[in-house]
Amino acid sequence: MPPARPFDRFIVLADMRTGSNFLEANLNALPGVTCHGEAFNPHFIGKKDCLDYLGISLEMREDDPFALLRAMEAATDGLSGFRFFHDHDPRVLARMLADPRCAKVVLTRNPLESYVSLKIAKATGQWKLGDARRRREGRARFDAIEFEAHVTALQDFQLHILRSLQTSGQSAFWIGYEDVGDVAVLNGLAAFLGVAGRLEAPDDSVKKQNPEPLEDLVENPAEMAQGLARLDRFNLSRTPNFEPRRGAAVPSFIAAGGAPLLYLPIKGGPEAQVRLWLSRLGTTPGLTEGMNQKALKQWQKANPGARSFTVLRHPLARAHAAFAERILSGAAGEVRGVLKRAWKLDLPPPDKLHKLTPEAQAEAFLKFLGFLRGNLAGQTSVRIDASWASQMAVVQGFSTQLPPDALLREDRLAEGLGFLAAEVGVPCPALPDDPALPGHPLSAIVTPDHQAAAREAYARDYLAFGFDDWIAPVR
Repeated sequence: MPPARPFDRFIVLADMRTGSNFLEANLNALPGVTCHGEAFNPHFIGKKDCLDYLGISLEMREDDPFALLRAMEAATDGLSGFRFFHDHDPRVLARMLADPRCAKVVLTRNPLESYVSLKIAKATGQWKLGDARRRREGRARFDAIEFEAHVTALQDFQLHILRSLQTSGQSAFWIGYEDVGDVAVLNGLAAFLGVAGRLEAPDDSVKKQNPEPLEDLVENPAEMAQGLARLDRFNLSRTPNFEPRRGAAVPSFIAAGGAPLLYLPIKGGPEAQVRLWLSRLGTTPGLTEGMNQKALKQWQKANPGARSFTVLRHPLARAHAAFAERILSGAAGEVRGVLKRAWKLDLPPPDKLHKLTPEAQAEAFLKFLGFLRGNLAGQTSVRIDASWASQMAVVQGFSTQLPPDALLREDRLAEGLGFLAAEVGVPCPALPDDPALPGHPLSAIVTPDHQAAAREAYARDYLAFGFDDWIAPVR
């Protein structure tokens, strides 16, 4: 009995001007393989100007894209597949990426080459070449901003593919533009797909349209060189991020009883202060807390026009709050023990904090900031506590469920809350004082070393939210 075929279908994940026509021709040259073109292009089915395919119209495909999948597989004696670009039907992409019985073939090309080729194709109207004698010559005009958008779209698509494969434990067959004409690579693809057929030579029905050097294909090569110099090709400016993704933490959300306002607290921020302000809002004081996702949706439906918000605290002040509330107080006892043993924090027992001098607290806090730098980079055995996780990670977690309407700043909190109260049409109560923290205030211990250490630990927050050095608030 012959071995079972590893896949029931395939998808070629490519993009415009990456050589996908040539790859499709070679796939169709393999016995037992049929590639149905750009089956899920928003403007046609399979190929340009085709609005009906295998009895499925554009309107029918829009209503049920999977009906076309079924029709293609029913009409194919063997392995059926199609080409898919980043702007094709996302419903189909999600289904195919999640399907382990669907073979993923990822076709890539130098993005500058694909950009120039795309510009020329648009200018000449020639998207596919079968006879070199009928080639339409043209040149592209390089636009730096347009090219950056082109690269971003390609990278986003490929990163989405990569993450989907990683998280589902699947693999793909990656093939470069230059390899589509290599018969050994094409036969390797046939082996990956699990089909018996092999090619003796690449298909010659599709010709390369622009064989000249890139410099000869653009009108403004000097501007192209200058535009390319602006690109951070190796992503050197990226701030590394090793924090795990955080969930939305819906049970922590707090809704006002007397107004359609929803607070998304960031641990380590002025949570107690905002909670008290929220409880005094409107004509029906009180709070709604402990919601699950169903209760949150019910609250949203019952409060049309509601506003959600969170409050950002300066990273240095927030780190100090976490240090005071979790470490000095002894609330995070196990972490406190690790810090004392491994990071040599010299701290008195929580009931003897009155003996801690400002100098000793300043030294311990500086070591804590060093710990945070390693902890947020995944270099310690201690889990990342919500009270000192980066605010960027927390806000991204909120956004998986409910992106906040407003990101307020603690240093302008009264003004921000006043604006929100006016937005929902209720009087704004006075902002209560923030409860005092254990130990000495940050203003009594802060040094330039603390400022620098906070920047190193929270580089993402400083960059994303535009924080500068911390300045003590005027009371």
